[in-house]
Amino acid sequence: MVKKFLISLLATFVLATVALVEAQQPANVYRIGYLWQSRREQGQGRLEAFEQGLRSHGYVVGKNLFIEYRWADGKFDRLADLAADLVRLNVDLIVTGVNPGVVAAKQATSTISIVMTAGNDPVGTGLVASLARPGGNVTGLSLDTGEENFGKRLELMKESSGKLSPLAVLFNSANAAHQRYLKSLESPARSLSVKLIPVGYQEAGDFEKAFEAMKAQRAGGMYLFSDGVSADQRTLIASLAIKNRLPSSYPDRAYVEAGGLLSYGPDLNNNMLRAAAYVDKILKGAKPAELPIEQPTKFEFVINLKTAKQIGVTISPNVLARADRVIR
Repeated sequence: MVKKFLISLLATFVLATVALVEAQQPANVYRIGYLWQSRREQGQGRLEAFEQGLRSHGYVVGKNLFIEYRWADGKFDRLADLAADLVRLNVDLIVTGVNPGVVAAKQATSTISIVMTAGNDPVGTGLVASLARPGGNVTGLSLDTGEENFGKRLELMKESSGKLSPLAVLFNSANAAHQRYLKSLESPARSLSVKLIPVGYQEAGDFEKAFEAMKAQRAGGMYLFSDGVSADQRTLIASLAIKNRLPSSYPDRAYVEAGGLLSYGPDLNNNMLRAAAYVDKILKGAKPAELPIEQPTKFEFVINLKTAKQIGVTISPNVLARADRVIR
């Protein structure tokens, strides 16, 4: 009698455990598109963070979720064809990074949900109707942090590098968001007595000429507004800054890992984790039109001491102590 009771109790426990596990796992098998502007090796860190986020929501790539990867290899004119290819496959949703990828996906489909992970000024550039209620088929995460963040990065740069004025601001002159960012930097620059020299680029071949312009104008440092073009060329940009002995400031750590001096901005790997949460909500029935756009909440300050030594900059112990990561 006791034996039967124990067997019955064990069976009940096993069934309850199975039910609990099944409740935690997505019931269906999904196929999503991953549209990325860079080469795979450059985007691998972001991809790993995204897949980690998927696992935390019960998705296992290759089992209950399949990903169609499309890499543009830094050739932005390929994004439209890659997006169209994903639409032809009728994926359940498309995950993409910066604005060119979002635009390509949005032009390819008005019905498949799109999750952006690093949108620049999504309202001002017309990607969504508003942050609170995006409308349409696009939602996700914005990189916009406002004037306060631009000022903070400029302040950290001045504390780290000393005299910067005049400061070259490297921006994409064809990017409407960058035009707004440049205006937002003017007020904190005035408060720190830093004169700004806007230096524009539009494509990868423009960067060497841009640094020649900085040298001609005797720039004391370089401050970058990032986008897909500059992100793909971050190693070149960092090397040009070193060659010209210019202290350089960037919005994310990938540039510092490529040889830039310092960065302050959103933790983009954290954005990828959060993007996985959007994917989960949409696959479970949420409408992107009703999912608010998230703005960054986690920031990081990274310094490359190897680069500081190369360009002759001494970072004070006080500034180093505030860094989240120091590359030695």
